[in-house]
Amino acid sequence: MATTKGKIKAISTSKERGTRKYNVPTAELKVGFGIAGDAHAGDWHRQVSLLAEESIEKMRTKGASVTAGDFAENITTEGIDLRFLSPGSKLKLGSDAEVEITQFGKECHSGCEIFQQIGDCIMPREGVFAKVTKPGRIKPGDGIEVINSND
Repeated sequence: MATTKGKIKAISTSKERGTRKYNVPTAELKVGFGIAGDAHAGDWHRQVSLLAEESIEKMRTKGASVTAGDFAENITTEGIDLRFLSPGSKLKLGSDAEVEITQFGKECHSGCEIFQQIGDCIMPREGVFAKVTKPGRIKPGDGIEVINSND
């Protein structure tokens, strides 16, 4: 059984696609859009990306010098096993915001700095993508809870 509660470790955004994301102190999630001010936001199925701190730690043990945002994830989670979620699962972020998982993993684009550095990247295997279904403001330290799972 997957852990159903965790917390937001970091929030990261970027102004342009294909660039590293930088940590921000808060973020506003907008329904049907994603995180205000993030280059990947928009009317599509990958509005918000999530990756577990535990996944990032796996890359550190392989020798990568990485931190939250380096995998272009918007929300770095801690204490919740994203790998056991499936499309349609819903997460509550903070006190108000909700997202629905739409995609698990992705194709790694060629030229990924992390892949070139150590020959591996965790985002294609353990990252998840979601669309915003309820708006809200989030910050690091806020709780994350699985409110329904399609397992």
